[in-house]
Amino acid sequence: MPKTPLNSLPGLLAGLTAAAIWGGMYVVSKVVLDVIPPFALLTSRLALGFLALWLVVAWRGRSSNLPGHGFTLNRSQFISAFWVGVVGYGISLGFQFVGTKLSTAANGALVTSATPALVLPFAWLLLKEPVTRRRLLAILVASLGVLAVIDPRTADLSSDLFLGNLSLLGAALTWALYSVLVRKVSGQGMDLLQATAVFLLGGLPITIPLGIWELSTQGMGQITLAILGGILFLGIISTAIAMFLWNYAFARLPAAVASLTFFAQPLLGALLGWFFLGEQITALFILGGVLIGTGILISASEG
Repeated sequence: MPKTPLNSLPGLLAGLTAAAIWGGMYVVSKVVLDVIPPFALLTSRLALGFLALWLVVAWRGRSSNLPGHGFTLNRSQFISAFWVGVVGYGISLGFQFVGTKLSTAANGALVTSATPALVLPFAWLLLKEPVTRRRLLAILVASLGVLAVIDPRTADLSSDLFLGNLSLLGAALTWALYSVLVRKVSGQGMDLLQATAVFLLGGLPITIPLGIWELSTQGMGQITLAILGGILFLGIISTAIAMFLWNYAFARLPAAVASLTFFAQPLLGALLGWFFLGEQITALFILGGVLIGTGILISASEG
């Protein structure tokens, strides 16, 4: 039976909400990274996200009288989820935080917008999802919309930012792989909330030693209430909640469809700039939004 935008709606809304949250994350990350080194911040983000999700798992287990306070993943599922987390939260988010630190917000938006296109080959290789003309058209239309919103002329590709831009490209590549792996392991009958908590746990063996090294060599700035609020936002909202929603989208939708919701990030970033900074909303921005929405609908309506 053909898949329609209507019966794809829960997954689409979950992916769009996650991407929208992340669209406002770059500004917060940039501010907090001026005080806390990248991997130290990423460690706190993963730990907070894991704790928040695990509390929900425990509460749900108690309320429904499940054994083990709701933890139902077997050893094989736990190991699979853990290694997926190493890719997504140890490697990919590590690249993202370093790239954000060493590059610019405009570059981050431009380079990481390649993620949906990178999902296609991984989905073909790992999930055997066909690379159809409709999906290619959807990626093309939505990508043109992103270029209209972002305006690549604002990017800085100078040699001084090479390492930062390379790190951002690594983030886009590994996040595409992680997203496809989420869909692959979700087919093993895992509880998605528990799996997402274990995903976050998988990043900590990489981020903890690097975070300790950073703090011992670079130190840390003053933790104000604003910085603390930023840490809580990154850990609970943009990690625990947004990551679960993103994983839900990939569990419910074909990877090629779910990946297009990633394009909500630059849209929200521009809207936040208009709302808080008085930046102008141009006709090009409106056209970009229409193209992104059209691309998502094209992909979601594929049978």
